[in-house]
Amino acid sequence: MLKYFAIYGSFLFTMLAIDLIWLLGIAKSLYRDEMGDLMATEPKLIAGLAFYLLYALGATIFVILPALSKQSLMYALQFGALFGLFCYMTYDLTNLAVIRDFPTRLAFIDIAWGSFVTALSAGIAYWIGNRFS
Repeated sequence: MLKYFAIYGSFLFTMLAIDLIWLLGIAKSLYRDEMGDLMATEPKLIAGLAFYLLYALGATIFVILPALSKQSLMYALQFGALFGLFCYMTYDLTNLAVIRDFPTRLAFIDIAWGSFVTALSAGIAYWIGNRFS
């Protein structure tokens, strides 16, 4: 049980840390400039926390645990990228479909970011999970 908590926690911590650096530092003005009035003045922290907790669970179940059973870092990285691609694409393409003037450029940047950060976080969680074997 400790192994699974370590895997989940390592993904969650890594994803949160890297994503917060991205959102609050590197891309903060990008999101503000691209989204304009569409962007909330204050984020809804409960919704954000729910996303990270559930996303980490999904990545653990569908990416990291299968990678550990296959003993393959490449599996964790590749399927982490795919998991991020499909999840972020679902969000961003839905926004493009239903939100008037949602920025296309931002959607594609966000999809690429989601693929990258998920692959990296899955790779780190795989490495930590491997240490428990």
